[in-house]
Amino acid sequence: MKSSKAIALGAALFGMATISGPAIAQQPSTGAAPSASSAKYSDTEVNQFTKAVMALQSIQKDAAVPAADKQAKMAGAVQQSGLPPEKFNEIATASNTDQALMQRIQLAAGKMQGRAKNP
Repeated sequence: MKSSKAIALGAALFGMATISGPAIAQQPSTGAAPSASSAKYSDTEVNQFTKAVMALQSIQKDAAVPAADKQAKMAGAVQQSGLPPEKFNEIATASNTDQALMQRIQLAAGKMQGRAKNP
């Protein structure tokens, strides 16, 4: 249960709506070098995080999933991404203050959403 609470905290901190399609298009590109925090996370970790957040968004929107079951499904989605819950929360927290990291996440989300639309 502890990991479920941690995942919920991470999801709340991240504000899951920040990687939606329109938000990606609206973000200005600074061309700046990645910050030290952003560089701390590998592309694989960013991709795993993004995949998990997209799964969490899907679970949250799914009216067929009873509210009581959403936490367990969300914990499972993070585990399936391959990212430990602690790392998920760490990236979620860092993305709130690190614009370069947020841009990397948004870029990864855009690529994943593009693949989903064009299989």
